[in-house]
Amino acid sequence: MADRRLQVFHAVAKHLSFTRAADALFMTQPAVTFQIKQLEVQYGTRLFERRHGGISLTPAGELMLSYAGRILALSDELETRLGEMTGEMRGPLLVGASSSIAEFMLPRVLGEFNALYPQVRARLSVANSESIESRVAEHMLDIGLIGMPAKLSGLASRSCREEELVVICAPDYPLAGMASVTPKLLADYEFISREPGSGTRAVVEAYFSAHQVEPHLLKTQMELGSTEALKGVVATGLGFAIVPRTVVDKELRLGELVAIALQPPLKHGLYLIYPQDRFQSRLAMTFVEFAASRLKEFAA
Repeated sequence: MADRRLQVFHAVAKHLSFTRAADALFMTQPAVTFQIKQLEVQYGTRLFERRHGGISLTPAGELMLSYAGRILALSDELETRLGEMTGEMRGPLLVGASSSIAEFMLPRVLGEFNALYPQVRARLSVANSESIESRVAEHMLDIGLIGMPAKLSGLASRSCREEELVVICAPDYPLAGMASVTPKLLADYEFISREPGSGTRAVVEAYFSAHQVEPHLLKTQMELGSTEALKGVVATGLGFAIVPRTVVDKELRLGELVAIALQPPLKHGLYLIYPQDRFQSRLAMTFVEFAASRLKEFAA
C-alpha cells in the first residue's frame, strides 16, 4: 500500500547501491534510478550524493529515511490488521535472529510456519543479539530470536529452549584428547571469540568471570562475527572456541572438529523477544507461540 517510490528509496538508502537495491526489488537499475529522480523532483532536493565508487545520503535523504522506515512499517501493520479483520493470517512478518540461530534453527521454523500460513511474507534479518534487540525495541522488527534475555525496557522475553555450550578445537589441537576442561585450564590456551554484542559471547564471558577467570586475560587471538567463521578458524588449529553443541553436529560427524565438555557445564537459553509497549498483532503472537513450541520440540 505504501508508495512504490518510497519503497525504492528505502532499499537504495539501506544498500547504498542502486545495483543492489535493484536486485533486492527485482527491478532494473534504470527503473530504480528513475524512481529516485521522481522523488527528488517532487521534493525539490537531492536525496543522494553521487560520488565515484558509491553514493551517500544527503541531509534531506537522512531525514527521508527516518520517515520512510516508519511509513513502510505502518503500511505493513495496516495490511496485517486488515487481514485479521477478514479472518485471514496474512501480511509481512519481520523476524530478526542472531547468526547461529538464523543459520541452524530458524529456516525450518519459518518454512513450517509458511506452509501453515502461505499468505504470510516472513522477512528475516540476521545480526548479533544486541543489534536484533535494538531493532525490536525500535519497532523495526516484530520479533527477535536471540541468545540472551532482553535488557532494554519495553521488551518481553520468552525462553523457548536451553542449549549446552561446548569447547571446540581441531583434532590435533592440544586440548583435543581431554574429556572435560575447566575455565582456569582454558586460560592457558588460545581463544577464538565471537564479536562484542553476541549473545554467546556475553554468556561465555559471564561464565569465565563467575569462575575467577577475567575475560580480558584470556589469550584471545581473534573476534569473529559469525558461527561459521568461528568454526572455520578453529578448524585450522589456531585455538579453541565455545559454541552451542547443536551448531557443530556436521563437523563432529566428519571429524573436522572435536567437542569437549565444560566442567562445570555451561548452558544458555534461546529467547523470543517482542515489544510490550504496543498492541501485538495476532500474526506476531501466533508466530511466537508456534516458534516457541517448535524450538522446544527440536531440543527434545
